[in-house]
Amino acid sequence: MKHLLIRLLNMITGLVFYALGIVIMINADIGYAPWEVFHVGLANTIGLSIGITSIIVGIIIVLIVTILGEKLGLGTIASMILTGVFIDIIFFIDFIPRAKNPLIGIIMLIAGLFILAIGSYFYIKSAFGVGPRDNLMVVLARRSKLPVGICRSAIELLVTVIGWVLGGMVWIGTVISVIAIGFCIQIIFRLFRFDVTLVKHETLKDTFDNFTGKGKAINRI
Repeated sequence: MKHLLIRLLNMITGLVFYALGIVIMINADIGYAPWEVFHVGLANTIGLSIGITSIIVGIIIVLIVTILGEKLGLGTIASMILTGVFIDIIFFIDFIPRAKNPLIGIIMLIAGLFILAIGSYFYIKSAFGVGPRDNLMVVLARRSKLPVGICRSAIELLVTVIGWVLGGMVWIGTVISVIAIGFCIQIIFRLFRFDVTLVKHETLKDTFDNFTGKGKAINRI
């Protein structure tokens, strides 16, 4: 039980850091990362908050990947709901200022990418399953037989274009995000000596069995 609670704490900590990184990157005001371009553009179009819009998009993606046979984990559901909630809470508290010039914006954007990478470390380490958007990438790769990298790029290009048409900001920050996110994640994972390939994610059933004592923990922290 203690092991499970530690993993739950890791997951929630990761989602808080992830949401914080997203807010910092948005307030950098030099262009959003692909999914944020889409979320902000859609939020402005339908008149809802960015967090609520993120949750709605997550629900739609979860429904799609479930219909296509992808197994879900507790982390998938938590990511779908809590990331959007935490984003709105951080925006509501309003303690992160908007960048006043592009130089400060670039510094904020890079800081946000590293904070997001830290969130990814804690979130993935919990081994409760990947988020909806990563699930979509996996489903597309399996169905199309194309490399995962191509599938991810195709998805992010599509959501960027749609988000831009809807009014999401596409500028230098978008390019920096696409190029730098991989490097930031790699640096953080190396710093924590974390090998993502060793993590075995649980399904919802696995987590329920572990919680009730019917199963054995899949991941070791």
